[in-house]
Amino acid sequence: GVICLFVFLLLALSLSLSLSLSSPSLPPSLPPPPPPFWGLVNSAWSLCAIGKRQSPVDVNTSQMIFDPFLPPLRLSIGGKKISGTMYNTGRHVSFRPDPVQLVNVSGGPLPYSHRLQEIRLHFGSEDGFGSEHRIDGDSFSAEVQLIHYNQELYPNISEASRNPNGLAVISIFIGPNPNSFLTRLLNRETITRISYKNDAYLLHDLSLEDLYPETFGFITYQGSMSTPPCYETATWILIDRPINITSVQIHSLRLLSQNLPSQIFRSMSDNSRPLQPLLHRSLRGNRDPRWQPLSYNIIESGLKCIS
Repeated sequence: GVICLFVFLLLALSLSLSLSLSSPSLPPSLPPPPPPFWGLVNSAWSLCAIGKRQSPVDVNTSQMIFDPFLPPLRLSIGGKKISGTMYNTGRHVSFRPDPVQLVNVSGGPLPYSHRLQEIRLHFGSEDGFGSEHRIDGDSFSAEVQLIHYNQELYPNISEASRNPNGLAVISIFIGPNPNSFLTRLLNRETITRISYKNDAYLLHDLSLEDLYPETFGFITYQGSMSTPPCYETATWILIDRPINITSVQIHSLRLLSQNLPSQIFRSMSDNSRPLQPLLHRSLRGNRDPRWQPLSYNIIESGLKCIS
Protein backbone atom coordinates (compact mmCIF):
# COMPACT_ATOMS: atom_id res chain seq x y z
CA GLY A 1 0.00 0.00 0.00
CA VAL A 2 2.67 2.54 0.99
CA ILE A 3 4.85 1.56 -1.98
CA CYS A 4 1.91 1.83 -4.39
CA LEU A 5 1.01 5.26 -2.99
CA PHE A 6 4.62 6.42 -3.38
CA VAL A 7 4.72 5.25 -7.01
CA PHE A 8 1.39 6.98 -7.68
CA LEU A 9 2.64 10.24 -6.20
CA LEU A 10 5.79 10.07 -8.32
CA LEU A 11 3.72 9.54 -11.46
CA ALA A 12 1.35 12.35 -10.54
CA LEU A 13 4.26 14.71 -9.90
CA SER A 14 5.88 13.78 -13.21
CA LEU A 15 2.61 14.29 -15.07
CA SER A 16 2.16 17.74 -13.54
CA LEU A 17 5.71 18.65 -14.53
CA SER A 18 5.07 17.51 -18.09
CA LEU A 19 1.83 19.46 -18.37
CA SER A 20 3.56 22.58 -17.12
CA LEU A 21 5.45 22.73 -20.41
CA SER A 22 2.28 23.55 -22.33
CA SER A 23 -0.34 24.64 -19.80
CA PRO A 24 -0.32 28.37 -18.93
CA SER A 25 -2.57 27.72 -15.93
CA LEU A 26 0.10 25.79 -14.06
CA PRO A 27 3.05 27.39 -12.24
CA PRO A 28 5.62 28.16 -14.96
CA SER A 29 8.59 27.62 -12.65
CA LEU A 30 8.17 23.83 -12.54
CA PRO A 31 10.98 22.05 -14.42
CA PRO A 32 10.31 19.53 -17.20
CA PRO A 33 10.09 15.87 -16.18
CA PRO A 34 13.48 14.18 -15.75
CA PRO A 35 14.51 11.67 -18.45
CA PRO A 36 13.63 8.52 -16.44
CA PHE A 37 9.96 9.64 -16.49
CA TRP A 38 9.71 10.52 -20.19
CA GLY A 39 8.15 7.19 -21.12
CA LEU A 40 5.64 7.37 -18.27
CA VAL A 41 4.17 10.87 -18.48
CA ASN A 42 3.18 10.78 -22.15
CA SER A 43 2.04 7.73 -24.12
CA ALA A 44 3.49 9.24 -27.30
CA TRP A 45 6.92 9.04 -25.65
CA SER A 46 6.73 5.32 -24.85
CA LEU A 47 9.83 4.52 -26.89
CA CYS A 48 11.87 6.54 -24.39
CA ALA A 49 11.14 3.76 -21.87
CA ILE A 50 10.76 0.59 -23.95
CA GLY A 51 12.87 1.26 -27.05
CA LYS A 52 15.73 -1.10 -27.92
CA ARG A 53 17.78 1.34 -30.03
CA GLN A 54 18.00 4.39 -27.79
CA SER A 55 20.68 7.08 -27.56
CA PRO A 56 23.14 8.15 -26.24
CA VAL A 57 25.47 5.19 -25.61
CA ASP A 58 28.89 4.47 -24.18
CA VAL A 59 31.22 3.54 -27.07
CA ASN A 60 33.35 0.56 -26.05
CA THR A 61 36.17 0.81 -28.58
CA SER A 62 37.24 -2.80 -27.98
CA GLN A 63 33.89 -3.92 -29.42
CA MET A 64 33.96 -1.59 -32.41
CA ILE A 65 34.03 -3.13 -35.88
CA PHE A 66 36.59 -1.71 -38.31
CA ASP A 67 34.81 -1.06 -41.63
CA PRO A 68 37.29 0.04 -44.34
CA PHE A 69 34.43 0.58 -46.80
CA LEU A 70 32.95 3.50 -44.87
CA PRO A 71 33.82 6.58 -46.98
CA PRO A 72 34.43 10.07 -45.57
CA LEU A 73 31.48 12.37 -45.01
CA ARG A 74 30.71 14.86 -47.79
CA LEU A 75 29.61 18.34 -46.75
CA SER A 76 27.76 20.48 -49.27
CA ILE A 77 28.50 23.99 -48.06
CA GLY A 78 30.65 25.28 -50.87
CA GLY A 79 32.69 27.48 -48.57
CA LYS A 80 29.71 29.78 -48.16
CA LYS A 81 28.98 31.57 -44.92
CA ILE A 82 25.67 30.76 -43.25
CA SER A 83 23.26 32.80 -41.16
CA GLY A 84 20.69 31.71 -38.64
CA THR A 85 19.17 32.23 -35.22
CA MET A 86 20.57 31.15 -31.88
CA TYR A 87 17.97 30.21 -29.26
CA ASN A 88 17.75 29.47 -25.58
CA THR A 89 15.06 26.78 -25.64
CA GLY A 90 15.13 26.26 -21.89
CA ARG A 91 16.85 22.93 -22.37
CA HIS A 92 19.43 23.52 -25.10
CA VAL A 93 21.47 26.18 -26.79
CA SER A 94 20.16 25.77 -30.32
CA PHE A 95 21.33 27.28 -33.63
CA ARG A 96 18.95 26.97 -36.59
CA PRO A 97 20.19 28.03 -40.03
CA ASP A 98 17.99 30.19 -42.23
CA PRO A 99 15.59 27.96 -44.22
CA VAL A 100 16.80 29.40 -47.53
CA GLN A 101 20.31 28.06 -46.91
CA LEU A 102 20.90 24.46 -47.93
CA VAL A 103 23.59 22.78 -45.86
CA ASN A 104 23.72 19.08 -46.70
CA VAL A 105 25.71 16.03 -45.64
CA SER A 106 26.07 12.69 -47.40
CA GLY A 107 28.61 9.87 -47.64
CA GLY A 108 29.84 7.93 -44.66
CA PRO A 109 27.13 5.45 -43.61
CA LEU A 110 24.39 7.58 -45.22
CA PRO A 111 22.70 6.25 -48.40
CA TYR A 112 20.86 9.57 -48.83
CA SER A 113 21.57 13.28 -48.63
CA HIS A 114 20.52 14.91 -45.35
CA ARG A 115 19.80 18.59 -44.75
CA LEU A 116 20.99 20.44 -41.64
CA GLN A 117 18.06 21.49 -39.44
CA GLU A 118 19.59 22.41 -36.10
CA ILE A 119 22.79 22.50 -34.02
CA ARG A 120 22.49 21.73 -30.30
CA LEU A 121 24.96 22.01 -27.44
CA HIS A 122 25.08 19.69 -24.45
CA PHE A 123 27.39 20.68 -21.61
CA GLY A 124 28.08 20.01 -17.95
CA SER A 125 28.33 22.01 -14.76
CA GLU A 126 31.97 21.02 -14.36
CA ASP A 127 34.84 20.14 -16.67
CA GLY A 128 35.09 16.59 -17.90
CA PHE A 129 31.35 16.01 -17.64
CA GLY A 130 28.50 17.06 -19.90
CA SER A 131 28.62 15.16 -23.19
CA GLU A 132 25.79 12.76 -23.98
CA HIS A 133 27.97 10.04 -25.47
CA ARG A 134 30.98 8.52 -23.76
CA ILE A 135 34.10 6.80 -25.08
CA ASP A 136 35.23 3.81 -23.02
CA GLY A 137 33.40 5.25 -20.03
CA ASP A 138 34.91 8.72 -20.31
CA SER A 139 32.63 11.75 -20.48
CA PHE A 140 33.65 15.10 -21.94
CA SER A 141 32.93 18.73 -21.11
CA ALA A 142 30.51 19.26 -23.99
CA GLU A 143 29.10 17.79 -27.19
CA VAL A 144 27.86 19.54 -30.33
CA GLN A 145 25.12 17.74 -32.25
CA LEU A 146 24.27 18.64 -35.84
CA ILE A 147 20.78 17.32 -36.57
CA HIS A 148 19.91 16.58 -40.22
CA TYR A 149 16.86 15.08 -41.92
CA ASN A 150 16.62 12.94 -45.07
CA GLN A 151 15.60 15.45 -47.73
CA GLU A 152 15.42 12.83 -50.49
CA LEU A 153 12.65 10.79 -48.86
CA TYR A 154 10.82 13.28 -46.64
CA PRO A 155 9.53 16.88 -46.99
CA ASN A 156 10.49 18.04 -43.48
CA ILE A 157 12.10 16.95 -40.22
CA SER A 158 8.75 16.21 -38.56
CA GLU A 159 7.95 13.57 -41.17
CA ALA A 160 11.51 12.27 -41.31
CA SER A 161 11.83 11.83 -37.56
CA ARG A 162 8.99 9.29 -37.53
CA ASN A 163 10.20 7.15 -40.41
CA PRO A 164 13.10 4.83 -41.38
CA ASN A 165 16.35 6.44 -42.52
CA GLY A 166 14.88 9.74 -41.40
CA LEU A 167 17.61 11.45 -39.39
CA ALA A 168 21.38 11.79 -39.29
CA VAL A 169 23.03 13.29 -36.23
CA ILE A 170 26.71 14.23 -36.40
CA SER A 171 28.23 14.49 -32.96
CA ILE A 172 31.43 16.42 -32.27
CA PHE A 173 33.11 16.34 -28.88
CA ILE A 174 34.70 19.42 -27.37
CA GLY A 175 38.20 19.79 -25.96
CA PRO A 176 39.84 22.63 -24.01
CA ASN A 177 41.15 25.01 -26.72
CA PRO A 178 39.48 27.63 -28.98
CA ASN A 179 37.46 26.80 -32.11
CA SER A 180 36.68 29.66 -34.51
CA PHE A 181 33.06 28.62 -35.16
CA LEU A 182 32.29 28.29 -31.45
CA THR A 183 34.13 31.54 -30.75
CA ARG A 184 31.59 33.30 -32.98
CA LEU A 185 28.69 31.36 -31.52
CA LEU A 186 29.66 31.85 -27.88
CA ASN A 187 31.22 35.31 -27.71
CA ARG A 188 30.01 37.75 -25.06
CA GLU A 189 27.81 39.77 -27.41
CA THR A 190 25.95 36.65 -28.51
CA ILE A 191 25.71 34.66 -25.30
CA THR A 192 24.35 37.58 -23.25
CA ARG A 193 21.45 37.90 -25.73
CA ILE A 194 20.16 34.40 -24.92
CA SER A 195 20.53 34.38 -21.13
CA TYR A 196 16.96 33.23 -20.51
CA LYS A 197 14.43 30.82 -21.93
CA ASN A 198 12.84 31.93 -25.24
CA ASP A 199 15.61 34.46 -25.92
CA ALA A 200 16.85 34.48 -29.53
CA TYR A 201 19.62 36.24 -31.43
CA LEU A 202 20.33 36.45 -35.16
CA LEU A 203 23.84 35.58 -36.37
CA HIS A 204 25.39 36.17 -39.79
CA ASP A 205 28.39 34.95 -41.78
CA LEU A 206 29.27 31.80 -39.85
CA SER A 207 31.65 29.31 -41.46
CA LEU A 208 30.22 25.88 -40.73
CA GLU A 209 33.32 24.20 -42.12
CA ASP A 210 35.26 25.62 -39.17
CA LEU A 211 33.13 23.51 -36.85
CA TYR A 212 34.38 20.22 -38.27
CA PRO A 213 37.84 19.03 -37.18
CA GLU A 214 37.74 16.71 -40.22
CA THR A 215 35.24 14.48 -42.02
CA PHE A 216 37.18 11.27 -42.51
CA GLY A 217 37.29 9.45 -39.18
CA PHE A 218 34.12 8.59 -37.28
CA ILE A 219 32.16 5.97 -35.34
CA THR A 220 28.60 5.19 -36.38
CA TYR A 221 25.62 3.29 -34.99
CA GLN A 222 21.83 3.19 -35.29
CA GLY A 223 19.95 4.96 -32.51
CA SER A 224 17.31 7.49 -31.55
CA MET A 225 16.95 11.15 -30.82
CA SER A 226 18.01 11.83 -27.24
CA THR A 227 14.89 13.92 -26.54
CA PRO A 228 11.20 12.89 -26.58
CA PRO A 229 9.54 11.23 -28.36
CA CYS A 230 12.80 9.25 -28.81
CA TYR A 231 11.96 7.88 -32.28
CA GLU A 232 14.50 5.24 -33.32
CA THR A 233 15.17 6.68 -36.77
CA ALA A 234 18.60 8.27 -36.32
CA THR A 235 21.96 7.31 -37.76
CA TRP A 236 24.56 8.65 -35.32
CA ILE A 237 27.99 9.68 -36.58
CA LEU A 238 30.51 10.49 -33.85
CA ILE A 239 33.52 12.37 -35.24
CA ASP A 240 36.64 10.84 -33.70
CA ARG A 241 38.62 14.07 -33.49
CA PRO A 242 37.75 16.95 -31.17
CA ILE A 243 37.08 20.60 -31.62
CA ASN A 244 37.96 22.92 -28.78
CA ILE A 245 36.49 25.56 -26.51
CA THR A 246 38.00 27.97 -24.00
CA SER A 247 37.31 27.85 -20.27
CA VAL A 248 35.65 31.28 -20.57
CA GLN A 249 33.25 29.99 -23.24
CA ILE A 250 32.24 26.89 -21.30
CA HIS A 251 31.74 29.05 -18.19
CA SER A 252 29.49 31.43 -20.15
CA LEU A 253 27.31 28.48 -21.17
CA ARG A 254 26.86 27.52 -17.52
CA LEU A 255 25.46 30.99 -16.81
CA LEU A 256 22.52 30.45 -19.17
CA SER A 257 19.18 29.90 -17.45
CA GLN A 258 16.57 27.33 -18.41
CA ASN A 259 13.93 29.67 -16.94
CA LEU A 260 12.37 33.01 -17.82
CA PRO A 261 13.82 36.23 -16.32
CA SER A 262 10.98 36.44 -13.78
CA GLN A 263 11.71 32.96 -12.46
CA ILE A 264 14.40 31.52 -10.21
CA PHE A 265 17.71 31.04 -12.01
CA ARG A 266 18.33 27.41 -12.92
CA SER A 267 21.44 26.68 -14.96
CA MET A 268 21.03 24.90 -18.26
CA SER A 269 24.09 22.77 -17.42
CA ASP A 270 23.90 18.98 -17.29
CA ASN A 271 21.29 18.89 -20.06
CA SER A 272 22.25 15.42 -21.28
CA ARG A 273 20.16 12.27 -21.31
CA PRO A 274 21.57 9.36 -19.28
CA LEU A 275 23.32 6.56 -21.17
CA GLN A 276 21.16 3.91 -22.80
CA PRO A 277 22.09 0.22 -23.26
CA LEU A 278 23.70 -0.67 -26.59
CA LEU A 279 22.13 -4.16 -26.52
CA HIS A 280 22.73 -5.97 -29.83
CA ARG A 281 23.64 -2.96 -31.96
CA SER A 282 26.98 -2.75 -33.72
CA LEU A 283 29.48 0.09 -33.54
CA ARG A 284 31.42 0.68 -36.76
CA GLY A 285 34.47 2.85 -37.32
CA ASN A 286 36.58 3.61 -40.37
CA ARG A 287 40.01 4.04 -38.80
CA ASP A 288 42.03 0.84 -38.63
CA PRO A 289 42.75 0.37 -34.90
CA ARG A 290 45.85 -1.69 -35.76
CA TRP A 291 47.52 1.45 -37.09
CA GLN A 292 45.67 4.20 -35.25
CA PRO A 293 44.35 2.98 -31.88
CA LEU A 294 41.11 4.88 -31.46
CA SER A 295 41.34 5.37 -27.71
CA TYR A 296 44.86 6.76 -28.11
CA ASN A 297 43.80 9.16 -30.87
CA ILE A 298 40.84 10.45 -28.90
CA ILE A 299 42.65 10.97 -25.63
CA GLU A 300 45.90 12.32 -27.04
CA SER A 301 44.15 14.80 -29.33
CA GLY A 302 42.34 16.37 -26.41
CA LEU A 303 38.94 14.73 -26.66
CA LYS A 304 39.18 13.53 -23.08
CA CYS A 305 38.98 17.01 -21.63
CA ILE A 306 39.23 16.36 -17.93
CA SER A 307 41.03 19.18 -16.15
